[in-house]
Amino acid sequence: MTISYNWLHEYLPVTIEPERLSKILTAVGLEVENLERYESLKGGLQGLVIGEVLTREKHPNADKLSLTTVNIGSGDPLQIVCGAPNVAAGQKVIVAPVGATIYPKNGDPLTMKVAKIRGVESYGMICAEDEIGLSDHHEGILVLPAEVKVGTAAAAYFKPYTDWVFEIGLTPNRMDAMSHLGVARDVTAYLVHHDKKDYRVKSPFSNSFKTDNTTLPVAVEIENTNACQRYSGVSITNVQVKESPQWLQDRLRSIGQRPINNIVDITNFILHETGQPLHAFNAEAIKGRKVLVKNLPEGTPFVSLDEKTRKLNAEDLIICNGDSEPMCIAGVFGGLHSGVKADTKNIFLESAWFNPIDIRKTSFRHGLRTDAATRFEKNVDISNTVNVLKRATMMIKELAGGEIASDIVDVYPDPREKASVVLKYHYLRKLSGKSYHPDTVKKILTTLGFEIIKEGMDNIWVNAPYSKPDISLPADVVEEIMRIDGLDNVEIPTSIMISPSIETDSYKHTYKEKSANYLVGLGFNEIFTNSITNAAYFDEAELDTAVRLLNNLSADHNIMRPSMLETGLEAIAHNLNRKNHNLQFFEFGKTYHKLAPGNYNEQEHVCLYITGQVKEDSWKTKGYTVDLYYLKGIVARILQLSGITKSSWQATTTQKLADGLEVRINNEVIATLGAVAPHELKRFDIKQPVFFADIDWELLLKKVAKGVLKFTDLPKQLPVHRDLAMIVPKTLPFAEVESTVRKTQIAKLQEVQLFDIFESGKIGADKKSLAVSFTFLDEEKTLTDKEIDGMMNKIMTALEKDLQAEIRK
Repeated sequence: MTISYNWLHEYLPVTIEPERLSKILTAVGLEVENLERYESLKGGLQGLVIGEVLTREKHPNADKLSLTTVNIGSGDPLQIVCGAPNVAAGQKVIVAPVGATIYPKNGDPLTMKVAKIRGVESYGMICAEDEIGLSDHHEGILVLPAEVKVGTAAAAYFKPYTDWVFEIGLTPNRMDAMSHLGVARDVTAYLVHHDKKDYRVKSPFSNSFKTDNTTLPVAVEIENTNACQRYSGVSITNVQVKESPQWLQDRLRSIGQRPINNIVDITNFILHETGQPLHAFNAEAIKGRKVLVKNLPEGTPFVSLDEKTRKLNAEDLIICNGDSEPMCIAGVFGGLHSGVKADTKNIFLESAWFNPIDIRKTSFRHGLRTDAATRFEKNVDISNTVNVLKRATMMIKELAGGEIASDIVDVYPDPREKASVVLKYHYLRKLSGKSYHPDTVKKILTTLGFEIIKEGMDNIWVNAPYSKPDISLPADVVEEIMRIDGLDNVEIPTSIMISPSIETDSYKHTYKEKSANYLVGLGFNEIFTNSITNAAYFDEAELDTAVRLLNNLSADHNIMRPSMLETGLEAIAHNLNRKNHNLQFFEFGKTYHKLAPGNYNEQEHVCLYITGQVKEDSWKTKGYTVDLYYLKGIVARILQLSGITKSSWQATTTQKLADGLEVRINNEVIATLGAVAPHELKRFDIKQPVFFADIDWELLLKKVAKGVLKFTDLPKQLPVHRDLAMIVPKTLPFAEVESTVRKTQIAKLQEVQLFDIFESGKIGADKKSLAVSFTFLDEEKTLTDKEIDGMMNKIMTALEKDLQAEIRK
């Protein structure tokens, strides 16, 4: 937010230097991010003086140049070469002598030096209006009235407006400081507390308001009393819409506002003075002399001030005339046909309170981020609508003429009570770390506008001012006290007492770090994708349980992701488009689902995305491309690192995975992996295979939490390996072979590993040969051949019986 130094001092009780004011603002929580000098004329005309042309002769070497002598009130007259056609002896002019810098309306600054022009020396410059930034006029030099005194500084004659401008980083809860008056209130409270003076803010409000007549009464009816809880207005007739006086233009320009006309400028001035938005209607557009505050049907057309036709939403609050025709989107943007124009004579001035939630929704819905909407969506002082209206009306009467042609209409169906808060002094001490005297607390709060209701031995009851609607808790009041006292003044204790906390779920972070380190060691890169994505990526079944956004900032980001595959594929496509073809990504993230209206669920995942080559070709070895088995090995290792030793793998095919696997533990799916289906890749214009794994991280951690860690000594005996070849049907998966072997429940069998597959017409067109390695270990003694043969015979019998396998001997 931008604050003008000069403007702010209209309300401060004393003058404060800009540097000290900057420190005070930052101390009370209004952090000054930038402090700049503002000049209505760049350079402020410094160094320029008013001179008198004594003589004017034709330049000896140029037909279009003049040779002049100019008296500037000090020293000898200056010889200046001038190219202006209107220069003449006896004129009072603006002179830029050697050393002075001019700032043209267009172009870079220019510092005067002694110059030789067509063989004649020139000791300065006689200036035109555009050459010193006064206007765009360049038909000749600027000629001043004859009575102007020679030697007068140009800055003293023109009096260009100068100011200091503060850029304040305002936090969202500080709506009370979104105006010069609000900032002045904080600064005054600081001065009262620290300077020990009984200061008061200079109020701009007066009791001079008086109705001239009642020739233009306008009735007001509020239909939606939740969205508009107070509406005030007044009629003014016979106004003259014209350019604002210079002081008002200077005020607005200093804070970056463009002057338009006196009526609009006054409403903008009041907005930045008090924080209360106003709107002026052309009274002729108010049919039936009645204002209706209501909602209109969905799709109702409305032509706004920017001459665009907008389709209204049924939830938009609209200011209508007596015929229910829209005149203004309440609190957001005015209408083209009801706005104040150059020929407007009669106006109706609005000052209202609109619900911040409704204003914010409407503002984002139509993409209209106006100053008024910004104020209303952060809440405004509902108690101040009439005071501000009177202030604006008197300014209009002063600067635009006219007569107050109605009594103030003020519709306030349900007057709001102030928020009451009880503050205990020991709580203030505990939260602030400082002991405050009750008198200090009362002084700070009353200066900020709080009302003291009741006092006790260790507590105080206060009513928060309407200008601070965020105050509802004792902690909020503590913040106000600490702000004014200054956070730098909190006493730092010499010792700190703490109670050590015990982390009960540290295993979650441990396994997450362990898995992430493993993946990074394999060459993976961690990515973080947006949880908000495009609903177009998902089918109707997924969208039925999806979490949709009400106020999405973009049409492409309108839903909380129900799956992490799509956002990961966006990252893959982004990299492929930049010639990064070999990618290994992992991401810890969440998906979002609607279980029932108002009931939502977040689920944590870790997902893997792999495409291209795992290892590129080199002179020594040939690289290899990613496949499902590579991904399976990584998923299996992550489960192993998490302590998961027993799981089942089953083939699966889903809409998004063309060829995949499910990993189950106790019939619960803990992970799904496979090759991404071609139609999904086509959606992202990906032309190479991508493999994806989705591990249910929440379920995995639940299984880990239930597990018991066991530690055993390293085996003292060496393991024994035996190989076995068998012929089985070609369609038989190895998982069934492994399962059959495990069912034999041989305690000394440590591992079953497939190491070769052979297919040939010699063993049958529908057959294949599997070569399997078995590892046996007895931790107490060395296994004998007889024991090993017995276990192998048991395995072979089971394979022959259950799978009709033909054992190759």
